[in-house]
Amino acid sequence: MKIEIIDEPEQALIDYLDEKISEFNWANWEVSERKHLAVQLKDDKGEVIAGSVARSFGDWLLIKTLWVSESLRGQNIGSQILAKIEQAGQARGCKKCLLDTLNFQAMPFYKAHGYKVEWVQENYPKTGCKYFMSKEF
Repeated sequence: MKIEIIDEPEQALIDYLDEKISEFNWANWEVSERKHLAVQLKDDKGEVIAGSVARSFGDWLLIKTLWVSESLRGQNIGSQILAKIEQAGQARGCKKCLLDTLNFQAMPFYKAHGYKVEWVQENYPKTGCKYFMSKEF
């Protein structure tokens, strides 16, 4: 046996290891279903101009992304997208929501919508920080 360091691993190795830990997790979690969920807003040309991606997992809605195009920011679109994805999560039985956001992103936005900061990763990735936030529905 030989342990080696690979500075730039191939995607196949990354995928393989991700798959193996995922298999282990699924064999041990008490919840056997994780379903993706998305909300989108398209313009007249059919282009996505805002949206959110999340997944339901047991009692939790895990928001991965919420994005609004620059031209629509400040027009309440983000609030509407957030409300829609929260409602869809609740319809699936989610009782809580978890997300993370960077210091230059949307922490005040989420706070204004009832999220509380659970933990802050300081000096991330160097001088910034990452907020882990949650909300009970």
